[in-house]
Amino acid sequence: MAVRIGISGWTYAPWRGTFFPREIRQREALSYAATQVASIEINGTFYSLHKASSWASWYERTPKDFVFSVKAPRFVTHICRLKNATVPVANFFASGVLRLREKLGPILWQIPPSLAYDAQVLEEFLGTLPHDTTQALALARQHDGNVPEPWLKSDRTRRLRHALEVRHLSFANPEFIALLRRHGVALVVADTAGKWPFMEDLTADFVYVRLHGDEVLYASGYSDTALHHWAAKIRSWRTGANPDGAKLTAKAGPPRKSGRDVFVYFDNDVKVRAPYDAMMLAYLLGEGPKPDEPPSPAFIKEQPRLKWPALPPRRPRKQKQNTTAQLPTTDQSDRPS
Repeated sequence: MAVRIGISGWTYAPWRGTFFPREIRQREALSYAATQVASIEINGTFYSLHKASSWASWYERTPKDFVFSVKAPRFVTHICRLKNATVPVANFFASGVLRLREKLGPILWQIPPSLAYDAQVLEEFLGTLPHDTTQALALARQHDGNVPEPWLKSDRTRRLRHALEVRHLSFANPEFIALLRRHGVALVVADTAGKWPFMEDLTADFVYVRLHGDEVLYASGYSDTALHHWAAKIRSWRTGANPDGAKLTAKAGPPRKSGRDVFVYFDNDVKVRAPYDAMMLAYLLGEGPKPDEPPSPAFIKEQPRLKWPALPPRRPRKQKQNTTAQLPTTDQSDRPS
């Protein structure tokens, strides 16, 4: 089964002259990063709808065998709070996502910490998610005027995968795990330095992991011991089994005989640790060469940011809803409160 180890975003100022050679221009950053890791989680899409031309550019600037995951809009998760989501989700798929073609990996839906588990709301939301590109096109045709240049094409029918990252303790509920399994949606295994729930239940035919830092959120690097620990988990997941000592909320299902694909993204970007940790983990798994040593944390003056701009208020239903963000679409600001 495939294992993709990568990074969350690629546009971070402190990475220039450290991970990125100083002569690399900003437009060349993605192409360079895609030669160092096997996958990248696009997170600027969390803040705004992007033009179809942007999706095409990302496709063209990466190798043939590259895979992206995509962070879905916060308008759906944080403003609509998963309710009445059909049109906003349609807008997302009409914006050009499908231009990634075979490079489109899982779609990440991140739930805000303030949103508690509600079985009815979640059941309705998961029921709107398309599981192949044909379904996605049918949904995309329900877009509204917030997509001025919709992309309503697909080169072929391809499967779509979805992953859900939760941050409220009420989701530590066997009923929630059963709901994800019914819909074939992966529960994100999120290492958040103990800030939010950590669950390792397997709910789909793939595993999605986000490593935000094991000691300091978004900032701390992973030690050799920690990376060996994660490598052992990944070896178990790819065979279809639960790792020894997995933290489960519900009863484990039977091992998946055909195994599971595993996607892992390092989001500890402060101090330039994410790309080096990703490359080292890939090396431990036999998926890439051994990387150079990361720069000293003392050399990087950036500090982790734990407070983020407030969400724009949701407009009354009688007015036209604006699904585009009021924030710049830079990866550096991808830290919802």
